[in-house]
Amino acid sequence: MTIFHSLGVMAVLMVLYAVLLVSCEKKIIFHPSKFPEGYWDPASMGLEVQDINFQSKDGKKLHGWFVGSPQARATLLWFHGNAGNLSHRLDNIQRLLPLNLNIFIFDYRGYGKSEGEPDEEGIYLDSLAAYNRILEIEGVSVDSLFLFGRSLGGICAVETALHKPARGLILESVFTSASDMSRKISPLIPLGWAIRSKLDAVNKVPDITLPKLFLHGNRDEIVPFDLGKKLYDAAADPKFFYTIEGAGHNDTYIMGGRDYYKALDEFITETLKIPMTSQKI
Repeated sequence: MTIFHSLGVMAVLMVLYAVLLVSCEKKIIFHPSKFPEGYWDPASMGLEVQDINFQSKDGKKLHGWFVGSPQARATLLWFHGNAGNLSHRLDNIQRLLPLNLNIFIFDYRGYGKSEGEPDEEGIYLDSLAAYNRILEIEGVSVDSLFLFGRSLGGICAVETALHKPARGLILESVFTSASDMSRKISPLIPLGWAIRSKLDAVNKVPDITLPKLFLHGNRDEIVPFDLGKKLYDAAADPKFFYTIEGAGHNDTYIMGGRDYYKALDEFITETLKIPMTSQKI
């Protein structure tokens, strides 16, 4: 076998690999767990939740949980990551309760009890529907609404903040774009041109001028730390970056410990002092 033949075989294999990745794009990006998979007994963890049913603009029936706090000073609209469903975040929700926040977490289409199948356009519609629905709940105001997105959910939070007002934006373990992530998945084969899903946050954050907190684990094995910093660098002021020492991708709220929750608390506290009329939204 000549070197040219070997290179030809390698080229063909690389092309086939690229075609396979692109054809399986949605399965690579989205890993939903549908009901009944998950942990659907929040009362067993001492959590009282209210089922919230609503619809996206294209008619998909969606489901969320509202966890109210009697002393709530703000509301967190939670855009979760690409795997599991809202029920997999119960432990995290419980740990956030001392911050005195209402929490509304919802499932995108195809996740949990929400119908349909996820794609980029669909999860954006679902995110905007969740935003509209949360403001219908008694005691919830845009003046004290924080958009919280983790990983893929951060892309949805950015898209929502681009179109809707809020008090602040919190982005944890969030990447810049699908193109940048494709280089991590396939460093030898440039696939950015072929990926239909853009999941582009890096070109949107310069236009979002409400206060922003970026958090990222410095041992993140899924979304490289440098992509989190790249997203932060591209963002408009005011902005703050917090490194979660020793944290990977899925253990931020555990590894971060007391200092992690202190960073969240201080950002929310200080942002609430800023009149929204002074924000360019």
